[in-house]
Amino acid sequence: MSQLFETIRLVDGIPQNMRFHAIRFAASWKEHFGIAGCPVLEKAIQVPAEYSKGVARCRVEYGEQIEEITFSPYFPKVIRSLKLIADDTIEYNFKYTDRKSLNLLLEKRQFSDEILIVKDGYITDTSYSNIVFLEGENWVTPQRPLLRGTMREYLLSQHIITEKAIQVTDLVYFSKARLINAMLPFGSGTDIPVEAISHF
Repeated sequence: MSQLFETIRLVDGIPQNMRFHAIRFAASWKEHFGIAGCPVLEKAIQVPAEYSKGVARCRVEYGEQIEEITFSPYFPKVIRSLKLIADDTIEYNFKYTDRKSLNLLLEKRQFSDEILIVKDGYITDTSYSNIVFLEGENWVTPQRPLLRGTMREYLLSQHIITEKAIQVTDLVYFSKARLINAMLPFGSGTDIPVEAISHF
């Protein structure tokens, strides 16, 4: 089995959104290794002094124990276009280090910056993030993501976004999209016009 990991945003040395990272970490641990022995994620993270200012990334890799915790500067990708890619067999409901299936789909993006995966006719995620769409004045996110990301869960809990089953034909009702994940809080990235999403 592939190892699992969590990616956590650090702001001035402080881990962000830890409530939702801890929930997912514990759920993943229970699913794969049982209840006993689950570490307290926040206690395991000791931020080095050189990452006490600005935005940085913390990556926690684990199997039956926490194997490695690494820190690095964060430089967000600039995504301006998406390519719809269909795959009805793709599974990525836990954050595995083995991302071969996602990377194979990413190779099909052609001239677009990133892919938007369609499963059984429904919009899911990009290769590395959840997505939200602007419908009128409201932001909605696919009800059937591949992975229930921590930022997605936080935004739902705060009623900033809502869930909606989104088919490819529904894209005409939206004006723009945003990518969200642990490293991309709502509104921190570049909005993508729906016209910049190319179809199959």
